[in-house]
Amino acid sequence: MRESRRGPLKSAVPSNIVSPVRRCSRTACGRSAVATLTYVYADSTAVLGPLATHAEPHCYDLCAEHSERLTAPRGWEVVRLTDGLAPARPSGDDLEALANAVREAARPPERVVGPGVNGPRGADQTEAGRRGHLRVLRSPDS
Repeated sequence: MRESRRGPLKSAVPSNIVSPVRRCSRTACGRSAVATLTYVYADSTAVLGPLATHAEPHCYDLCAEHSERLTAPRGWEVVRLTDGLAPARPSGDDLEALANAVREAARPPERVVGPGVNGPRGADQTEAGRRGHLRVLRSPDS
């Protein structure tokens, strides 16, 4: 090991003691924290919200798994505050709306027979079908 004026140079191995990432407060859980739990004792309420910007001494940081499984003591209420930036979980209504949109998109368009279009020969023709930007026109003979 090399020496400098201040003493031996230490290894650049990161320490497990101090980490820039906040960890879950639950014992033996080393996952990254995603939510902060605060107890409001006067109201018998546990408030679970997005990860606080600073670690507070009377709050608990929880990972995703522990924040989903959180239960409060009997007689207490759990208030879950959602982060406006986090994507919302799809609900049954969302799935039904998606299915309806797919059905609507798969339905063939209704054919509208409207007034004729004058072709290059001046004949009155009506539209028989359409695909993309192409049109099928009926001839005046049929």
